[in-house]
Amino acid sequence: MTDKTLADWQAAASKEVKGKDLNWQTPEGITVKPLYTAEDVTADPGLPGFAPFTRGVRASMYAGRPWTIRQYAGFSTAEESNAFYRRNLAAGQKGLSVAFDLATHRGYDSDHPRVVGDVGKAGVAIDSVEDMKILFDGIPLDQMSVSMTMNGAVIPILAFFIVAGEEQGVDRKLLDGTIQNDILKEFMVRNTYIYPPEPSMRIISDIFGYTSREMPKFNSISISGYHMQEAGATQVQELAFTIADGMEYVKYGVASGLDIDKFAGRLSFFFAIGMNFFMEVAKLRAARVLWHRVMTKLGAKDERSKMLRTHCQTSGVSLQEQDPYNNVIRTTIEAMAAMLGGTQSLHTNALDEAIALPTDFSARIARNTQIVIQEETGMCNVVDPLGGSYYIEALTQELVDKAWEIIERVEAEGGMAKAVSAGWPKAMIEEAAAGRQARVDRGEDVIVGVNKYRLANEDQLETLEVDNHVVREAQIARIKRVRETRDETKCRAALNALTEGAKTGGNLLELAVEAARHRATLGEISDAMEIVFGRHGTFPTPVKGVYGAAYAGDSRYQQVLDGVEAVTRRLGRKPRMLVAKMGQDGHDRGANVIASAFSDMGFDVTSGPLFQTPEEAAKLALENNVDAVGASSLAAGHKTLIPELIGHLKAAGRADIKVVAGGVIPPQDYDFLREAGVQGIYGPGSNVVECAADMLRLLGHNMPPAGEELAAAE
Repeated sequence: MTDKTLADWQAAASKEVKGKDLNWQTPEGITVKPLYTAEDVTADPGLPGFAPFTRGVRASMYAGRPWTIRQYAGFSTAEESNAFYRRNLAAGQKGLSVAFDLATHRGYDSDHPRVVGDVGKAGVAIDSVEDMKILFDGIPLDQMSVSMTMNGAVIPILAFFIVAGEEQGVDRKLLDGTIQNDILKEFMVRNTYIYPPEPSMRIISDIFGYTSREMPKFNSISISGYHMQEAGATQVQELAFTIADGMEYVKYGVASGLDIDKFAGRLSFFFAIGMNFFMEVAKLRAARVLWHRVMTKLGAKDERSKMLRTHCQTSGVSLQEQDPYNNVIRTTIEAMAAMLGGTQSLHTNALDEAIALPTDFSARIARNTQIVIQEETGMCNVVDPLGGSYYIEALTQELVDKAWEIIERVEAEGGMAKAVSAGWPKAMIEEAAAGRQARVDRGEDVIVGVNKYRLANEDQLETLEVDNHVVREAQIARIKRVRETRDETKCRAALNALTEGAKTGGNLLELAVEAARHRATLGEISDAMEIVFGRHGTFPTPVKGVYGAAYAGDSRYQQVLDGVEAVTRRLGRKPRMLVAKMGQDGHDRGANVIASAFSDMGFDVTSGPLFQTPEEAAKLALENNVDAVGASSLAAGHKTLIPELIGHLKAAGRADIKVVAGGVIPPQDYDFLREAGVQGIYGPGSNVVECAADMLRLLGHNMPPAGEELAAAE
């Protein structure tokens, strides 16, 4: 043992770095010290498999059984996705994780006019039981764990899954897997909702009741923080709001008459794993501590009810279009953090997912990342190998304490449903997202290959592209066959019973299963409830002031401010811009960041409502007499939706309105968009201040390139 003290170390370290402060302030407001000692550990982490499960929910953890390797995938038709699943399962994948297209998420059949650009693009199109049967053809549902990321159209999708199992000969009591069914986070960040909050919460309670009675092996909800972090939340925010969401769901279940210990043991969680390695390890440990505390307070007696089990997915936001093979490294680091934090299952993102759907090549690398960790590294041989680390234990407790402060605020204000309605969690996350983008743009948060060590020239990746028109035509043909061959009288009776159940009571999932048996489509089942519940809609309200504060004193930012002022003098008003979200993609982080930043820089910004058609976006642009439209695309609908928007503007005699595009757009699509009339394209990693400078050039201002002095005033 050394006789040196902490003061001796501080003196030695200070001498080495000449007095530089080595403390690091995280976005969560946590001060991370350069050295941790036993004095920093204030809580006993206990042992794996025992309350409060800090070190894992199983005593043996991966030494007994490794986590489940999942691949979140779905695209095009049910036939294409089924073939992809079967190839992956043959190559070592252990569970299925289904991605649905946005038309399906939003409760529309593929023949609906609002989803022309969305069918089959960002997931698989499912319109009826027939699609679901094809999706799992040759995959025995009594032997395979199936996770389904579905929230808005959760009733028809789960009904289709149950009926598909029945028609495979599988009793629903043997169905194993998870349905996401987490609507509160949809209202906060992801926006693939259908109905207003109150009936949406009733749907969750009905699913709890049905599955606890009929499907004992099935997880009735996956309470999801993943999309919060993807939308810009800090790890503390993701942790706190996810646990608070879970509390709210349990309360609703109990209020509907369910015994807490009869359904709580089938709840599961879903977290994002980003690039702050030790923070992510500590976050999963903190989540287990918090859930045990919460469930004890809510009256659970069974230890299984207090045991937080979680799926994790590596970050999509951390993936970059630039120098994309770095994404393999990022995903590997994130996968290790999930493993060391004690996840029960894991999906690793593919290297090309910043710009497109994964190819077989990239999906194999992503899947093999997990297999190599499990099979080659020896990491699974020790339970909670980071347990007892001074840093990890201190960080775990710090996260518990900071998240609990937010949870207490939520509870003091009436619970998470009321907090979501009030809007402050969403505003908090959007402020964090804008702050993160500003730090990246300023180079304070380094992203290798994007704002540091950038390649002079980059080769394009081969990407997977879905022919949206072909897929939609095939889906429409199948819907037509289903409707022509079903017993229309029985189908209509089942749909009417569902509508009546929405009015007067009755389990909605049970009623939807009956409708699914009679081949009601997803859109028809959704409409049967929408007649009673209505369809929910919101208008974005981006935060203000974050960019301006972050860039105070920055010379390039001042050049843009001066440029906006010059354009304002020339036009006699501020330059006007519409930020448009077309199609059924509700991911609005990028759109909100752009709206916030451009507002701070002096533009007059209109944030369009979500889910617009190109015609509706053009009409809003005309009504507001804008100079430019910024079309945000994250779900591969850009080749259909943006040219339509340009066509509508031209037809109205306003070809002068500049249209630019941003988001997840493969570089090989740039020429197509330019030929269609798009005048600026800004992919992942684009610097927002430079985007504004480019917009000023498009509006006729002599804006100097970055690094040059401002040209003489006009």
